Amino acid sequence: MKIVVCVKQVPDTWAEKKLDPTDSTLDRASVDAVVNELDEYAIEEALQLAEANGGDVTVLSMGPDRTTESIRKALSMGAARGVHVVDDALHGSCAVATSKALAKAIDKEQPDLVIFGSESTDARMSVVPAMVAEILGYPQLTFANDVAVTGGSVKIQRQTESGYDEVEAATPAVISVVEKINEPRYPNFKGIMAAKKKPVDTLTLADLGLSADEVGTAAASSVVVEFADAPPRAAGQVVTDAGDGGVKIADYLSTQKFI
Repeated sequence: MKIVVCVKQVPDTWAEKKLDPTDSTLDRASVDAVVNELDEYAIEEALQLAEANGGDVTVLSMGPDRTTESIRKALSMGAARGVHVVDDALHGSCAVATSKALAKAIDKEQPDLVIFGSESTDARMSVVPAMVAEILGYPQLTFANDVAVTGGSVKIQRQTESGYDEVEAATPAVISVVEKINEPRYPNFKGIMAAKKKPVDTLTLADLGLSADEVGTAAASSVVVEFADAPPRAAGQVVTDAGDGGVKIADYLSTQKFI
């Protein structure tokens, strides 16, 4: 079984994020970069499926040069090789353009399964897995909290508000997983050292058969028109209870239209 797991490098969740005033895109260079937390569950699920069914895991990521750090992190967890889609023209790509580039790279691999995290912590859109599946013509099985592979088919439990749905499809297929599906492993020293020697292939737009006018800021389907820093928080109102504290609080809540 050949599995491709897609990983995104994102700003650290705890970092103070800001937009670059030159092009209104996320300023990634000013903050620490980490593997998207929800993608770590996708990596772990891919490794478990490969261990149980035989096969190997390839990590695919699109991003600037520093993205190799996140690819190496996934390799240190146990993935066999990496693929890095990198091209200056990709900067500012929207979800649609990102999906096109990822789908082209995935098609070159001809995998049995493609696994994503349910969403990225910087965008929170949760649409790329479905878009990639549509472009590739693969069935999509999203929000999985359990995955089972039997022969040429894959079955998941799809997380819902009321429980889960059982969804089954033939492979090749695209899956996205939720954080309840497993507990990602920590890379050990042996894995970290081995990751340094594992191959990471680089793909440019030319390698993918895409042109610069199909991706990047200029081709984005959504743009930030205007932005401003959040205003500083105003001082709160102190209520001194002199026997009428409850009335004062009720009056305040009423002015704020809470009651």
